Amino acid sequence: MYKGLMVVNAFLHTTKFDDLYHTLLEAAQQCGMALDAATNAELSLAVCTGKLVPSHYDFVLFWDKDVQLAMQLENMGMRVFNSAQSILWCDDKALTYLKLAPHGIPMPRTILAPKTFPNIGYTDLSFVDDVADALGFPIVLKECFGSFGQQVYLLHDIVSLRQKVRELAGTPLLFQELITESFGHDIRINVVGGRVAASMLRRSTDGDFRSNLTRGGAMESYTPTGAEAALAIRAARLLELEFAGVDILFGKNGPVLCEVNSNAHFKTTLQCTGVNMAVEIMRHIAGKLAEE
Repeated sequence: MYKGLMVVNAFLHTTKFDDLYHTLLEAAQQCGMALDAATNAELSLAVCTGKLVPSHYDFVLFWDKDVQLAMQLENMGMRVFNSAQSILWCDDKALTYLKLAPHGIPMPRTILAPKTFPNIGYTDLSFVDDVADALGFPIVLKECFGSFGQQVYLLHDIVSLRQKVRELAGTPLLFQELITESFGHDIRINVVGGRVAASMLRRSTDGDFRSNLTRGGAMESYTPTGAEAALAIRAARLLELEFAGVDILFGKNGPVLCEVNSNAHFKTTLQCTGVNMAVEIMRHIAGKLAEE
């Protein structure tokens, strides 16, 4: 029997997160695996004081974004799913773009905001005008770190764009063109071990351009086209992910990658498709460990 350590965030105590952790623990048991849960706060101390014994575990299921801790566990020789590097590439939307763009992955036209600092801000906003000229309105402005459709803004004119950029100065940002064909709807494709495990179509129900279910959107089971599936699988492979939630937009000339999630929530996927992603993930981990 394989024994794993599941890492969760010490400061996320909502029902949504607790249900997800419980589902993963049940899935491990169903797959004949033992899984201990510990928070990043507990482990940060245990790592530094030598109280964590790596040999007690065959793997780590890292269900958090504490990349520094994931790196520490890897440095101790522990097998981490997903890897610290993969989590880092996905957590930062700018790094996702920079990792995938050289490989020709279709994505919205993207411009990374120049770096500044909170105590300085943007003393010159002329670059915002240049971005607007290059992308045209409306423009999607994203904070590079954010989840569930939050920290994403749709701006329709230069005044509101300048104001929002000024408000967010010091926060890593990127600008993207709006894929109008996909306004208010997209596809979530769950990839595990280089294959599509489940997918669903998500739709906004309030006229918003974002379709995230956390915002109250609707969902239905969906069979992706060959091109959509291939795009999701390739993006996950390039980001070296063992499992991922890949968000795909409907582009004028085919599917367009929106975002990739290294530890996507899957409660709605189970409700919509009947596929338990926790079981899919645990089975994949067991298979990988058997190969190694």
